[in-house]
Amino acid sequence: MRLLFIVPIYAFDSWLSLLFFKNDYYYVYFNSIRDCFEAFVIYCFLSLCYEYLGGEGNIMAEIRGKTIEKNYFYGTCCIAGRGYTIGFLRFCKQVTLQFCIIKPLMAVLTIILHAFKKYHDGDFRPDGGYLYIMLINNVSITLALYGLFLFYFATKSMLQPFQPILKFFTIKSVIFLTFWQGVLLALLEKIGVIQEFQTSLSDDPIATNSSLSAGTVAAGWQNFIICIEMFFASIALRFAFPHTVYLHALARSTSGGSSRVVTMQSISNNLKETMNPKDIMNDAIHNFHPNYQQYTQYNPQVLTFIN
Repeated sequence: MRLLFIVPIYAFDSWLSLLFFKNDYYYVYFNSIRDCFEAFVIYCFLSLCYEYLGGEGNIMAEIRGKTIEKNYFYGTCCIAGRGYTIGFLRFCKQVTLQFCIIKPLMAVLTIILHAFKKYHDGDFRPDGGYLYIMLINNVSITLALYGLFLFYFATKSMLQPFQPILKFFTIKSVIFLTFWQGVLLALLEKIGVIQEFQTSLSDDPIATNSSLSAGTVAAGWQNFIICIEMFFASIALRFAFPHTVYLHALARSTSGGSSRVVTMQSISNNLKETMNPKDIMNDAIHNFHPNYQQYTQYNPQVLTFIN
């Protein structure tokens, strides 16, 4: 559900940015919300893969004793020949979680710098904040992608029944392509293709006109394109995450004659739990704290089975 929320949140956020397009700074706040949700989605995708495979303990039981194969596409040349350990899974989780930390921090920093007139989209000057925030986000998002690639490389045979390629491509294309799309628009602004725009602050033709900076215009194009792209993303997500899987599960659960009554209160509680980021904080503590570096976490169902 968290992954599917990417379409309405991205679309609604971009629409609000366009709605207040005449103001030269509102879009920064809306884009910051979208940036924070990007980090949330990256973590949720890796967590979904963990849940598919039965959790950390079950994954380690399957890959322990195997060695990392050399593969240029997945970037395993430097670590080829080493055995899969809990440290390997820790690394995959850590480089994904760092994006969940860096991206919101950069979003907050963007708001602060923009308030002090030190941040403008497409401004690559060294005395501005855009260049450094873009570089930090670029490094962070690349590390997160590398961690996801490594995880898939280690567990691709286990993930095969769950069609991970389509899910991975759909989610990552929305996040990573929108990022590079923004960078491309900033470059178009830099070379003069996108220029400032004259706009009137009222319907009176005699009223004083105001100009929107080229960076704001580029951000407007970004939000406009995202609104269109979310239509196609919703179609792709329909096939990547089919609802029939859950219909079959519901049929099996009600085969005994009992049925579960769904109320508005239960729906509301489930939505609150879905958007609660508490599990991210707990996972960050578990994966970055020195005391847990060599500790394998087991799901409660697995522990019950073992006992």
